[in-house]
Amino acid sequence: MIPAELLLHAYRHAVFPMAMENGEIAWFSPEPRAIIPLDGFHVPHGLKRTLKKARFEIRINTAFETVMRACSHREETWINADILASYVNLHYQGHAHSVEAWLDGNLAGGLYGVSLGGAFFGESMFHEVTDASKVALHALVARLRARGFLLLDTQWLTRHLVTFGAVEISRAEYQRRLGRAVDKECSFID
Repeated sequence: MIPAELLLHAYRHAVFPMAMENGEIAWFSPEPRAIIPLDGFHVPHGLKRTLKKARFEIRINTAFETVMRACSHREETWINADILASYVNLHYQGHAHSVEAWLDGNLAGGLYGVSLGGAFFGESMFHEVTDASKVALHALVARLRARGFLLLDTQWLTRHLVTFGAVEISRAEYQRRLGRAVDKECSFID
């Protein structure tokens, strides 16, 4: 298991861990780095329709480990037993959080990440029901905006994240924004 202090130190310095195929833990600091600007979050038309229907109930931190396990159920995953244990430990210490979309009493999708000052580092998301992870992402952005967060890190840019306004910035720009964000007092939880 990665000690919580080491994980938090790494995030403060623009680095995060991932498990490799052989089980080893590797550390990454992408260049360029992907973020979703909180003031530039885009709600695609289809998601607007889903949000209007209000089918999903959003919960925070009620199924953190379950969300992580669901995120790991894919052909290629960077979430092994060490990563799982490390982030569950970080969750119990109040630094890792899940945003969950529930439908008819069942976990339909969600995401998890790490909160540090005014920065949120998105780690992974999953869905069992169409649009559930998108609804969770929308709820995350609303929560971060309402609580004065400055940075939503998505690590790498994907076509999926581009639809929500994700952009790439240089490592130098990322570190500048990160420094401001982690020094800001914000609370993800009430």
